[in-house]
Amino acid sequence: MPDPTSAPRDGASRPQAETDDPRMNAALEWFVRMQDEGASPDERRRFEGWLAADPANAAALIRAKALWDRFDVVADQAEGRRGARIDRRKVLFGGMTVGLAAGGGAWLASRPDLFADYRTGIGGRRTVPLPNGVRAELGADSAMSLDGAPDGGRVVLYRGEGFFEVPPGQPFKVSAGLVVAGPDLARASGTRFDVKRLDDMVIVTAEAQAVAVDARSDAPLSVAQGWQARCAPALPPVLAQADLAAVTAWRRDRIVFRDAPLPQVAAELERYGRGRILLLGSGLGGLSVTAAFDAHRADKALDVLSETLPIRVSRLTPLLTIVRAA
Repeated sequence: MPDPTSAPRDGASRPQAETDDPRMNAALEWFVRMQDEGASPDERRRFEGWLAADPANAAALIRAKALWDRFDVVADQAEGRRGARIDRRKVLFGGMTVGLAAGGGAWLASRPDLFADYRTGIGGRRTVPLPNGVRAELGADSAMSLDGAPDGGRVVLYRGEGFFEVPPGQPFKVSAGLVVAGPDLARASGTRFDVKRLDDMVIVTAEAQAVAVDARSDAPLSVAQGWQARCAPALPPVLAQADLAAVTAWRRDRIVFRDAPLPQVAAELERYGRGRILLLGSGLGGLSVTAAFDAHRADKALDVLSETLPIRVSRLTPLLTIVRAA
């Protein structure tokens, strides 16, 4: 008879949980496995045995679900945004099913990017001609809409990255979270600039001419050519010289990092591959990465990094990769 206290025996390394709790490790692995339509009857029996062995296992499973939801790996988002095939109707919790549709209306209301005018998929890229001669290029896993202004001179970037080329003298604005960016008409004659939005962080880089950045936390900034403004909620914008070759590499199907923190690298790589990358364990946030990758082979990036950084990579399912300290 299988050991009911064991985690799934799938050959993957057991991830180090945030609390180094073996029970939580097992709960997370079981939760992920039980969402896989390909889970075998033997695996499901072992799961039921593990769940029945100790009431604390059920509590750990609930915590595992909360962790999963926190990283937004739920059926509707994974299928709609990343092209994965997941059972939309249920997630197995012992002998019960939990409807993922609960709260679905509120979730949809919180995701306006689902109805964006322009979108790109994982690893995708597209050029978008906008009104008034503005040319936009969207990077991987990005979403953008016209905001309906009468002059057509404003767009909303919901997520991802966009490059904008604005003709001389043309008013134009990009809204990304709390940040609004556009040509500094007092200083610029034609502007090219990049806007990247990763969660609450927005980075605006001026490739040519000056860009005006309003972060709604201080006076608007004028970002000179070759500089960038990093904007985060409740913090003043930070101005720094930009590595333009690295910033614009995505437009040449390259992903370039220069001393980038590992969490930022993970967030960027998610835009080029299916599923989530979950960092577990203290100390990973202090690791930095300097590397360049082919955007079409981004799935190999973590394996390459594991050869030079003290990390271990475990792919539990096509939708979840765990990175922990080696």
